[in-house]
Amino acid sequence: MSQAECVECGADVTLYDDLEAGEILDCDTCGAELEVIDVNPPVLDRAPELEEDWGE
Repeated sequence: MSQAECVECGADVTLYDDLEAGEILDCDTCGAELEVIDVNPPVLDRAPELEEDWGE
């Protein structure tokens, strides 16, 4: 396991060894949704907001 920094609050976020780019993680400290941008080295960014498609 490794760690990366939350882009919202700066807390350490635990990353598991089988982490893949595109996964969404939650910060245990502030609850922010974070997307894994890269795994080597680990890079996190804010997860994109999901838009409603209203059945389109």
